[in-house]
Amino acid sequence: MSARWLRGAAATAVTAAFLVPASLLPASLLQAAPALAHTAQAPVQAPVQAPARASAHGTAAPAAVAKKLFSAWLRADRHAGYRVATPGAVSTLFSYPFRAPDEFAGCSGNACRFVHTSVRVPGGLGGILMIVSGAKVTKVYESRHLVKPSAAAGHLFDAWRRGDRNRGLEVATSTAVKTLFRAKYDPKGVKYFFQGCSSEPKGYSCAYSYEGGGMFMHVRGSKSRGYEVTSIGYIAD
Repeated sequence: MSARWLRGAAATAVTAAFLVPASLLPASLLQAAPALAHTAQAPVQAPVQAPARASAHGTAAPAAVAKKLFSAWLRADRHAGYRVATPGAVSTLFSYPFRAPDEFAGCSGNACRFVHTSVRVPGGLGGILMIVSGAKVTKVYESRHLVKPSAAAGHLFDAWRRGDRNRGLEVATSTAVKTLFRAKYDPKGVKYFFQGCSSEPKGYSCAYSYEGGGMFMHVRGSKSRGYEVTSIGYIAD
């Protein structure tokens, strides 16, 4: 299957809205929370600090642990972060490219979310997701700022290959992730070959060929706002 054939077969895509700023961060948070230079600084209140409950084993509840790491990040205090998170989790959080999320969305089991309600960021996470194990955050997923359509497509494909939906949501909408993860990636199955990205109305189509057909990731965004995969289509020979 030729790259020219694949690029010419892309379907119509959905437009994604990105990073629409609302109101401004208070000065106290602006000094501590990271922000992209191109993102307007709108006031955002820190997540509400609800009383934490201890688990049956005496370990702090996931929400309490996650909030401690979030607070350490707002203060730009890595040492405090290391006390409640693994080095990898701290490194990921402290490289977050957007300003601080303004709402704590709670925890589902040991997965705790902090989300943006005043700006639109790429992907379906809507901010930051922390995975808590015991007294530490062991993994952080976050909305990504990728400056190439191919990077967004590659990140999503890699997440599928790993079987990691949260990683996929860093760069793709919930709809795109749901479509891709309907089938489990089979390392012993058909081989996928990346054929590059080509322009299409309102964005790009990034193609993967395999024996018997092709998969197209429809990518929207811009270099300044970041790219995300908004939908996925398939064709058969």
